[in-house]
Amino acid sequence: MTERSRGVLYALTAYGLWGLMPLYVKALGNVPLLQIIAHRVVWASLLLALLVLATGRVAWLALLRQQPRLLWTFALSAAALSVNWLMYIWAVGQGRVVDASLGYFINPLVSVVLGLVVLKERLRPAQWAAVGVAAFGVAWLSLLAGELPWIGLTVAASFGVYGLLRKTAPIDALGGLTLETLLLLPVALGYVLYSSFRSGGAFAGGGLNRTLLLLAAGPVTALPLLAFGAGARRIPLALVGILQYVSPTLQLLLGILAFGEALPARKLAGFSLIWLAVLLYSIESLARRARPAVDERA
Repeated sequence: MTERSRGVLYALTAYGLWGLMPLYVKALGNVPLLQIIAHRVVWASLLLALLVLATGRVAWLALLRQQPRLLWTFALSAAALSVNWLMYIWAVGQGRVVDASLGYFINPLVSVVLGLVVLKERLRPAQWAAVGVAAFGVAWLSLLAGELPWIGLTVAASFGVYGLLRKTAPIDALGGLTLETLLLLPVALGYVLYSSFRSGGAFAGGGLNRTLLLLAAGPVTALPLLAFGAGARRIPLALVGILQYVSPTLQLLLGILAFGEALPARKLAGFSLIWLAVLLYSIESLARRARPAVDERA
């Protein structure tokens, strides 16, 4: 398997897990938003630290000593990730899974623009057409909303910036995510301890099921982010953006089928345009990969 194929597989794994994330958030019930975020950081930090110790992958520590400015890069990526978590979990808790999924539909466009502007990546004509169709679909959905889709834009912008920072930072997926969660750990752990000593603590009287769900925040948080980091470093950012449509599609289906949210026919038309864009991009990529094999047989 080539590095590009591995990258695609990692990215699809991450987006599939993220697409199912509303099920986990809903299962937590009435746990306060900030407590969910804090527990995600604490238990993910513990899991990642154990993975680093078990695998001995600590070369990134030496790199940090050589390039201390990398701490600022990862502080920014940790901040972007925190904003993304806060907005997404709030939206799910408010019964706005469809709005959150719109954010992840917009995000690939943000990734494409960042790839073009910052990384100087190039798109072929068919890929430009796919991006144009997707942009039209997003514009249509925004027009139907009758207002600036602030939930979607916040989700999209925060994760787009996170993806760019992780794409360009010279630390692998495990080391980078470990560093991010460790940077967030002091605040998160302090909040968990504070909430545990007051009546609103999620562990206080929550029962075994809630305790296990909160402990599961470690792998639920770390595994897709590790897969995403590994994928983003192996494939172009534009392709990362297009593949990300897997996640909001799953979220959209959950919002409608599992949580009973509405999707009028006019909205469905907008989503259909975005799915058409994904199809165009995928067909063009597959055709381009198959062309050398055809030329060799000729």
